Amino acid sequence: MTTSNKPVVAINDIGSAEDFLAAIEGTIRNFNDGDLVSGVIVQVDRDEVLVDVGYKTEGVIPSRELSIRNDVDPNELVKVGENIEALVLQKEDKEGRLILSKKRAQYEKAWGEIEGKKERDEVVTGTVIEVVKGGLIVDIGLRGFLPASLVEMRRVRDLSPYIGKTVEARIIELDKNRNNVVLSRRAYLEQTQSESRTTFLNQLQRDRFVPVLFHQSLTSVHSLILAALMDLFTFLNFHGSTSIIHQKLLKLAMK
Repeated sequence: MTTSNKPVVAINDIGSAEDFLAAIEGTIRNFNDGDLVSGVIVQVDRDEVLVDVGYKTEGVIPSRELSIRNDVDPNELVKVGENIEALVLQKEDKEGRLILSKKRAQYEKAWGEIEGKKERDEVVTGTVIEVVKGGLIVDIGLRGFLPASLVEMRRVRDLSPYIGKTVEARIIELDKNRNNVVLSRRAYLEQTQSESRTTFLNQLQRDRFVPVLFHQSLTSVHSLILAALMDLFTFLNFHGSTSIIHQKLLKLAMK
């Protein structure tokens, strides 16, 4: 009678069925709503993105939760094999899926950075992504609102040319509870001009001469006229003049 030499594996060799299932469960990560998780993208569709985060099923990022920008093709934002961070919106939906948000994860991270810049009174830089009623939406890691009256030194009627442009602005209002971030590019421009004027006048007092400056918004003729006025201003200032002409030239120089 021939017997098989193959070893026979019994449940007792690996423990009970319950132990076996418990061992499998132990390899599965547990999540709660609001947790920040990392994973690898395994599939990109038009409506959703699947992410392997070590859960019993892939995590799902609905397309609307990928970016603060509206109506963007997921294939333009993420690729299969890419590592990403996402925030758990719902541990299990009615289909038992883990619902994630890449947008919310970026939002939480961006708030910390924006709050820090506001406290340090720093300038923020972002890309204009939308024209809305009353102003522009700027992508600074979250949606910043730039009122039309604060885009330039003077109010701009047509805001459409700003789409896609990178702008610098100051934060004038920040309220996380209301999800409210208000920016002012005009405040940034005013500060820049003020610093330029201070530097110019300091150089004027130090060197007693004014070089001819060419600016992209001035013609050569305008620059030459300005330089001539500045030369006269330098002469009067050098001789300590307090005349009305001197005062008017000072106002012209600072416009």
